[in-house]
Amino acid sequence: MELLKRNKALTGVLAVLVVVGVGCYIAQLVGGLAMTGMNNGTSWGLYITCFMFFVGLSAGGLIVASSASIFHIKKFKQVAMPAVILSTVCICIAGMFVLIDLGGLYRVWRILTGPNPTSPLIWDICVITCYLVINIFYLYFMRKDNDHAVSIVSRFALPVAILVHSVTAWIFGLENAKEGWYTAILAPIFVASALDSGLALLLLALTGLRRKGIFEVSQDLIASLAGLLATCVAVDAFFIGCELLTTAYPGTEAGTLILSELTVGPTAPFFWIEILCGLVLPFCILVFAKNRQNSILVCVASGLIVLGVFFKRIWLLFTSFITPDVYGAPGLISGSSVAEHAQGVSSFAVISSYAPTAIEIFVVLGVLSLGFLAFMALTDWLIGTGKSAMATEQSASATA
Repeated sequence: MELLKRNKALTGVLAVLVVVGVGCYIAQLVGGLAMTGMNNGTSWGLYITCFMFFVGLSAGGLIVASSASIFHIKKFKQVAMPAVILSTVCICIAGMFVLIDLGGLYRVWRILTGPNPTSPLIWDICVITCYLVINIFYLYFMRKDNDHAVSIVSRFALPVAILVHSVTAWIFGLENAKEGWYTAILAPIFVASALDSGLALLLLALTGLRRKGIFEVSQDLIASLAGLLATCVAVDAFFIGCELLTTAYPGTEAGTLILSELTVGPTAPFFWIEILCGLVLPFCILVFAKNRQNSILVCVASGLIVLGVFFKRIWLLFTSFITPDVYGAPGLISGSSVAEHAQGVSSFAVISSYAPTAIEIFVVLGVLSLGFLAFMALTDWLIGTGKSAMATEQSASATA
């Protein structure tokens, strides 16, 4: 594990964070989900936010790799291996967050014994499982240099990569009780953000691997991918603009409320940072060919896009939780310790609130650290080992 050994300090920090994360998760298992900031009004929190985010990051990488094979884009084939490695790690991270959000692994068996085929959650579990299997086959055949098998797998990988994020969007888009989610174009929005965030993360990974001498990639290829990224950002911005226009016009009460909370309410900082830093600024950087030849500017733009899409997941998830749809009742039981001693209607809340606890934050950091270590280990095994073997063969040939 050359990459892990060469970065001992980073590996040590990541390992410590993994251990702390495991400890916090065990504490959560013992104390229950009450140890998180989630409550009856806000039933999904940081874990589901990260799940949405990493499904998108994963889909973006696999779409690039499979498109290179299907459409015979030779220069993109060069980055297929790191793209699929990144995709595999990200989908594993996304799956871990779902299991963590269940509150206990013993609840997984209910998915197998009592699935509801009409539920988008079951659709998502099925498509994510298929997606992970495809990634594993993809890596295996690429490692064996079996181009014919890779070509066959890629034809399944591309539609499944698009479907995996579409189904994730339908989990929210089919919730007609939530005005901010119930929309016809949520799936295209998710796919567009998956493309730009996944491609941005791939560019960051490629730049890092190139600087470490693990993977060689030309600046022209980086610039070409950056140009594709600028196009994806423009498409993402277009879909968000369509959604905002539909919400604001003709000015229904529910739509006006959601738009107000989004633009000037509690989630407004995340929304405006995503618009300005995640869309406008990166596009202004990458739209110029000269800037795409500058690795630093490409990395800055890519980092802003990844951050912007994460903020997008935050405002998309939580804006609809701010004011719950409750009619004919005082509100929702707050689920907090204050409600334990409350009387009458004082235990009810009409406005939902959420903030992640230290337990949630350290669990997330632990999962991210484990994913980072997995990426480094897989890169060493699938790329670094192959590079060393090639160098050995060349040395033996020269000696002979």
